[in-house]
Amino acid sequence: MNGGRAELNVPASERGRIERLRGLVAQGKAGLGELLEMRTDPSWAVRREVIAALGELGEVALGPLCESLVDEREDETRIAATVDALAASTGDADAAVSGLCQSGSAAVLADVAQILGRRRNALSVPVLAELSRHADDNVSVAAIEGLGRVGGRAVVDLLVTTVQSQSFFRTFAAIDVLGKSGDPRAVAPLSILLDAPHFAFEAARALGHTADRAAVPALSRLLVSPGDGQVRVAALALADLRLKHGERFGSTLPIEEALRREAPKGATRRLIQCVNGAESSEQASIFVVMGCLRNEAAIPTLLQALDGPSPIARTAAEVLEQLSSGSDVQLMAALWEGSSARRLVLLPTISRSHASAAVVACLSDAEPAVRRLACDALARIGSRDAVPALFEVLSDPSPAVVQAATSAIASLGATNTAHLAIAAAGSPTATVRRSAIRILSYLGPRGAGSVLEAATRDVDPRVRDAAISGLSLLETTGSVDLLLSLAEHASAPTRASAIRALGDCAIEPRILERVQPALHDDDAWVRYYACQALGKLKAVSSVSAIASLVSDTAGQVRVAAIEALSHLPGDQAFAALRLAAGSPELDLRRAALIGLGLSTRSESIPLLLSHVDAEDAATRLIALSALANFETPETLELLTRTARDPDENVKMAALGFLGSRSGVQATQLLAGFLKDPALCERARSVLATRHEHRVAGITSALQTADDELAVQLTSLLARLNQPDATAALFEALSSPNTAARKAAATTLGALGSREAFEALQRLSVQDPDPEMRRVCSLLLAQ
Repeated sequence: MNGGRAELNVPASERGRIERLRGLVAQGKAGLGELLEMRTDPSWAVRREVIAALGELGEVALGPLCESLVDEREDETRIAATVDALAASTGDADAAVSGLCQSGSAAVLADVAQILGRRRNALSVPVLAELSRHADDNVSVAAIEGLGRVGGRAVVDLLVTTVQSQSFFRTFAAIDVLGKSGDPRAVAPLSILLDAPHFAFEAARALGHTADRAAVPALSRLLVSPGDGQVRVAALALADLRLKHGERFGSTLPIEEALRREAPKGATRRLIQCVNGAESSEQASIFVVMGCLRNEAAIPTLLQALDGPSPIARTAAEVLEQLSSGSDVQLMAALWEGSSARRLVLLPTISRSHASAAVVACLSDAEPAVRRLACDALARIGSRDAVPALFEVLSDPSPAVVQAATSAIASLGATNTAHLAIAAAGSPTATVRRSAIRILSYLGPRGAGSVLEAATRDVDPRVRDAAISGLSLLETTGSVDLLLSLAEHASAPTRASAIRALGDCAIEPRILERVQPALHDDDAWVRYYACQALGKLKAVSSVSAIASLVSDTAGQVRVAAIEALSHLPGDQAFAALRLAAGSPELDLRRAALIGLGLSTRSESIPLLLSHVDAEDAATRLIALSALANFETPETLELLTRTARDPDENVKMAALGFLGSRSGVQATQLLAGFLKDPALCERARSVLATRHEHRVAGITSALQTADDELAVQLTSLLARLNQPDATAALFEALSSPNTAARKAAATTLGALGSREAFEALQRLSVQDPDPEMRRVCSLLLAQ
């Protein structure tokens, strides 16, 4: 059940029925009959709750649900709800549903196969295997798809046999499952199907899904096929193969090298001929394959594609960058003379300094986005000679372009930057003066202090504010003296800017003496920045004065006071945070929750836990973020639970916090999410980041992993690309868990090192498992 948060948009009439069904759940078996009747409720929201309720009842509901699946076949809505409830049941539905195989009805058996597949229980594989051989195609296909959901290499031989039978519907279903199996045994039978007209397209697509280098020879021979359709299918599959290999093993290089080695003569020419008339996805794949082949004959076609639709043009630009030496002259010409659209595509790919002059030419393009990308490109390639041209851009009418130029100038740090910035600080244009002040503040060259001092009297308030902020970065006695003086200025905005800047200075008594009285300033924004500054300066002596502002008349001051107390130690500050955590004012309460997390005091935990189930997702997220600061078993359990929060932001934050947590257990918990379709992608992304205990946690999870999970875990070890991760792969070759050994062997085979080759040779003869020996032999044959 969803705890009520998903019902906010449900009509009142439906909410009434949902409340009724919850009462029925509480009655247990006594309420089961009415619950079963509600499976055909006209509202999907109600039916969803009914399905969840029947699933939660477990064993109590299994018998009636199974009987209904067999006997009540007249209503499709009831059948669908029954299937969903059995698939979600907390009871031993696998055994109960498997017992229906004696019913004899093909429709029931197809539902049985679907339920067992969705439950993803490896113990159901024998039943699904038997159903896959059923005389009825619908039952067989449902069972094959179910085997695919369960996963694991135990079903590979069965699927290979199905593919070899070339029974139309069954072969189609088995092709897709084989391609996703991650088993080297899948490549050969799928490659044979490339010559079967009815199955060639699906077989090619499945080979692309294998991420197996052994699929390259069969696919690459299609690149010179007489039919354009076959060439395009091959390009789609090879591009997908390259992508999947990169995702699984962290490198696309083995596929690219194999493709250059295996591609027939004339492959580039056929690819060029097939571009016209191809769909956008096919064109992108053709360009990717051209990049792998590294044939300069493709350059004119790629240049022409730069004027096409954005996704295609972007792919062409990336491939041109890969071809580098052969395309340099033409790329530069495209930048010098090309349209704004062409420049938009090319500029993000530029990474070599010899393109500097052509990029500078783009600074005068009519399109602001081009000018901004040109600034970014000049910073990226380290073009210090372009600094004078970038200073000219500071008068650009687009704020985004000015910001990009300012950032580029500051990052390049050329010897003439200070001179140019001082000159620009005297520009008649306020935006130029403001940017020049920011550059001088960042670089802090000699003479910057006097320029900033003069700018504090500028006629433009934004220039004055930039100058005051910049004084804190100079870290000189004179700059601090000036800030102290400005903190007493008659103008409230000037006082506020000065107080804010003093908070960024190194702490010293005279700063505290000036900032503390600002807590009582008549202007709310001065008080606001005074709170912030004293919090940054860790001014413990100001706790009482800051705490008094929690009841200030200005809302921003109240929040700033809580934020400041969050950074200050002591019981008084902590007591104020605890009190504010119960405030009816939402912003104040949220700020207090953040502060309680920063305190890392154990007394904060109960308060924070009381907010993790708040109605609004933002509060739940803040409470979760605060609790993530505590290294306790209960917070680890909380992070695991909230990874399934209905709000996407809360869910993703929980996984991220788990990923940054120390200890092997956090990584093990993340590994468990790899089998959850809703969380696997994000969990995989988090696990692929390096962390102190990442390898140890993945290795531990491998000890009990099934075939499907073991493939993902060894893939993660490969993507980490660090010595201890590679060592863990070799260690897994001697694991008592056969699934771990197979997955490690496949991964090491893909990495292709000499040590891996030697280990595979040994295991192809010595491993106690015959299937493992076959896998190693296939890997050695690549």
